[in-house]
Amino acid sequence: MDNLFGVLRLGHLRRAPLGARNRTRATANQAAAEYTGRWGWAVVVGEPARTATTPDRCHCGAPRCAAPGLHPVPGIGPADRPGTDVSVLFPTGRAFDVLDVPEPAGLQALVRLERMGTQVGPVLAAPTGRLQFLVAPGTARRLPDLLYRMGWDDAALDLTCHGEGSFVAAPPTVLAGLGPVRWLRRPTRDNAGCPPEARLLLGTLAYACHRGRERTREPAWIA
Repeated sequence: MDNLFGVLRLGHLRRAPLGARNRTRATANQAAAEYTGRWGWAVVVGEPARTATTPDRCHCGAPRCAAPGLHPVPGIGPADRPGTDVSVLFPTGRAFDVLDVPEPAGLQALVRLERMGTQVGPVLAAPTGRLQFLVAPGTARRLPDLLYRMGWDDAALDLTCHGEGSFVAAPPTVLAGLGPVRWLRRPTRDNAGCPPEARLLLGTLAYACHRGRERTREPAWIA
């Protein structure tokens, strides 16, 4: 398993001009070098999805995968994967875990948190319509207890946490048919090595997810 957490180079998904392939490799390698060298984060370089995919259709079987169709398949090596385009992935559970919420709820929570002066860490915007907040490692394991203590344990929230054993697609990775992953709040020297404790963000995120769910259930009145 240790070799999964190195920087892997995988093959082509389709034939492309040599210059384009080199640019793809350079972009992915540059991003990986920044994440490992500048921020000290582990990365995996994997392959992009062959077709448009969704988090509930990933081969890993996770109900809300944050790197659908991208992360390495156990037991399958680079020689078994045709193609050369690559993607950059973060293995969660090491330097950070990731709280994953719908984009509308995430944006509302982010505005509120920053207005309150809460120090929010790096935030990813995925083309699947999700925002992903980097938080302290170990959050995924503690999430049920944290939600219980905050009174959100019995709420059906569209909120999940990616921890040990999961992967999150990192910029400039492109999800096939959907678009690129991008930074909504970029890592800085202050937060890259010390992401915020989940309890500082979780209450606001849970409330925003709950309100978003309630709005979708409200009847559409016809005048």
